[in-house]
Amino acid sequence: MNTLLLARLQFATTTSIHFLFVVVTLGLVTLLVGLQTAGYLTGKPIYERLTRFWGQLYVINYVLGIATGIVMEFQFGLNWSGLSRYVGNVFGAPLAIETLVAFFLESTFLGMWIFGWHRLRRGVHLALLWGVALTAYASAFWIMVANSWLQHPVGYEVRDGIAHLTDFGALLTNPTLGFAFGHVVSAGLVTGGVLMAAVSAWHLIRRTPDFALFRTSLRLGVLTTAISVVFLIGFGFAQFGPVGRVQPTKFGGGPERDALVAEWTARFGPGDYTPPALSSVGLGFMILIGFTLFLGTLLVPLLFRDWIIRLRFPLWLVLLALPLPFVAVLLGWIAREVGRQPWVAYGLLPTGQAVSPVGAGTMLTSLIGFSLLLGTLAVTNWVLLARHAARGAADPALGRPPAPDADTHPEPVFA
Repeated sequence: MNTLLLARLQFATTTSIHFLFVVVTLGLVTLLVGLQTAGYLTGKPIYERLTRFWGQLYVINYVLGIATGIVMEFQFGLNWSGLSRYVGNVFGAPLAIETLVAFFLESTFLGMWIFGWHRLRRGVHLALLWGVALTAYASAFWIMVANSWLQHPVGYEVRDGIAHLTDFGALLTNPTLGFAFGHVVSAGLVTGGVLMAAVSAWHLIRRTPDFALFRTSLRLGVLTTAISVVFLIGFGFAQFGPVGRVQPTKFGGGPERDALVAEWTARFGPGDYTPPALSSVGLGFMILIGFTLFLGTLLVPLLFRDWIIRLRFPLWLVLLALPLPFVAVLLGWIAREVGRQPWVAYGLLPTGQAVSPVGAGTMLTSLIGFSLLLGTLAVTNWVLLARHAARGAADPALGRPPAPDADTHPEPVFA
């Protein structure tokens, strides 16, 4: 195996695992905002209990997701020095904004929200969660700005063999950005909705005493999924329209593609400029899963009837649907990234010129190390999520009222 293939496998591993954390974060934080806002407006305790329960799962996923993101940044610097050197002046700008403006603010708001239970006014505490959600969306936006530039470089000029940013506004109006960002956000909402519905269904199947609690979260989850999957499919197919023509070699053909390949051959030499078949295969399965989830939304009206919820069969269908959005997310990411090959920056920087000049042995060692580390973080995340989800919403640690003052209510010395 050569260095380039190993580097690409490492990139695929780290970004795919990290992206699974991202979509759960986007989906759950939006649902949390809805739950806590409903609790603030209605004053009903059920919404605070649901916020504490789902907030605990969100925090677990967020913390371990940060760790996977740090690992992913390391592999960028180690494996793709050609990318940093050639397009870093452009590609690095939105990434820096994402880190300084979005990520740091998001972490600050989240920390204050976690430790602000019963210490801050309810309105201030709710505003912090809104801040977490808005900065999470801002973070996703700037990441997609950077990724969209790789898909369709705009607003730059090459001087002395290095790309320099000349028009920041062009990054924000990149034709590949809008629909792609909407697609990612919709994917996050679908993933969060299915996760909430599946966990709730599992508790209802087990006849958990908190029937009303998980009935509410089940309905919220399936309703969120039903609405979001429509936008998910719409944003997905919109990228095959005029936007898709900015990459004529990706899924299209004809004279436009042939002319572009001829131009590249003259500039970069002979080669295979057709994306691997893996991108099209993954795309087909992703579309199939999307329509399966869309058809599954026909269950939504039924799940608003208590006698249907008390039947186990519909609940099992909801529970078994849990892996589908995660598989679709991976396939969609593969279709987007593999479909750009053989380019790191489409038509500008070939992948072979972006990889770091290291030996295959070193690259293989780092691939194994990063894969084991990311795999461990992913397994840890799902084990913790499953364990805390199984405990139910009786008394989550998040938001638990402080213990009584020891001086006011002394504990007995002897039992």
